[in-house]
Amino acid sequence: MVVFAVAQRNNRNSLALSAFVLFAVNVLNFYDRHVPGALTEPIRKEFHLTDTQIGLLGSAFIWIYALVGLPLGRIADSASRKKLLAIAIVIWSSLTASAAFAASFGVLLFSRIGVGIGEAACAPAATSWLGDLFPPDKRSRVLALFMFGVPVGGALSFFFSGPLAQAYGWRAAMVLAAAPALLLVPALLLLPEPQRGASEIHPSPLSSGSMWTILRIPTLWWIIASGALLNFNLYAIAAFLPAFLSRVHGLSLASSGVASGIVYITGGLAGGLTAGYLGDAIVRRRKDGRLRIAAMTSLAAAPLACLGVLQPRGALVLAVASLTLTYSLLTSYYGLVYSAIQDLVAPNQRGATMAIYFMAMYMCGASFGPLLTGRLSDFLAHRAAVLAGSATVAETFRAVGLQQAMLIIPVLSVALAFVLYFGSRSMLTDVIHREVMPATSHSLASSSASN
Repeated sequence: MVVFAVAQRNNRNSLALSAFVLFAVNVLNFYDRHVPGALTEPIRKEFHLTDTQIGLLGSAFIWIYALVGLPLGRIADSASRKKLLAIAIVIWSSLTASAAFAASFGVLLFSRIGVGIGEAACAPAATSWLGDLFPPDKRSRVLALFMFGVPVGGALSFFFSGPLAQAYGWRAAMVLAAAPALLLVPALLLLPEPQRGASEIHPSPLSSGSMWTILRIPTLWWIIASGALLNFNLYAIAAFLPAFLSRVHGLSLASSGVASGIVYITGGLAGGLTAGYLGDAIVRRRKDGRLRIAAMTSLAAAPLACLGVLQPRGALVLAVASLTLTYSLLTSYYGLVYSAIQDLVAPNQRGATMAIYFMAMYMCGASFGPLLTGRLSDFLAHRAAVLAGSATVAETFRAVGLQQAMLIIPVLSVALAFVLYFGSRSMLTDVIHREVMPATSHSLASSSASN
């Protein structure tokens, strides 16, 4: 009994350590991803950029991230996820630091494309790994923990990058963003990697179907569409929130970074905790419950986003509070929807499924978030200048343009709610189909063998 208890405790410790290290990897992933957003204003002023060009930095990253993610997802389903992640961290951290040596916008753009190549391996490999560590009724919580890397990484990036840039320049902030990789790569390589399908409560044969079989799942199409809408909003926020707080509410570079960090850390943690608890509780009663809850939180985010964006200068507290609640409701999506994806496919298809999901949602949604929001901001700023009879687009008009452009966030939050609701309507049928088909195939194979 003592030996058994010790073995159980060691297993729990091993699971906790693996989950923590993968969470830390995702924190660095999103820290390095959000650094340009935290440094938007000094970069814009040094290179004399428009908001469209600022948006292009984010969109170019996403384009390469989405395209490279598909083959990397296939690799994550067949090769060592540990080695894949370690190599990816080295690539994206090195390219993040290289931005410090950029002498032109073109070089800066190239460095962000390189970061996208490295970071494309993170989600497919890590979520597949976690799916093999924890059973279905615990996955919402563990995936919500993993996806805490989004708000925590973003918050830390805003907290540190803005003040560091104000004190030492934005180039120093880029170099320091890459430093944690020196600790994370060795820690990752020391972890044991689980077998695929090891945590399934009712083990079934691994799927032998191609990637095209994944695309025959109706619910997955709704989930992909939802990911495009969500990430349009989240990447628009990531690219322009510090700039929005600086221009509209008059905050300094350091103060806008801290305020943005508060939005991310407070809203993200609240959303993730809520998603983890509700997602694991409701899935025991109804398979479509996670998507239903995600639809309700998305709908609730719309009026709060509108309230936060429209606050005038002098109403900073209400603006930040409203945007924090908005971010909380939107990021609850991760723990709810990512665990729903894992319910839809076989264990050896999870990496490929996440790669397909990421490619489609990033190419169709996230890639347009920074670019179109920036383009809309430029257009509205010019219109404000023309209406005021000004021949130049002063900073005042840039503030007006960006504030009006960010009203696209509540509009798309409503669309997101409807898409998630329609996805929930086919969820039950698709889960049953996934559970029944392997058993049917196995039964038919046994019957043929006996004959």
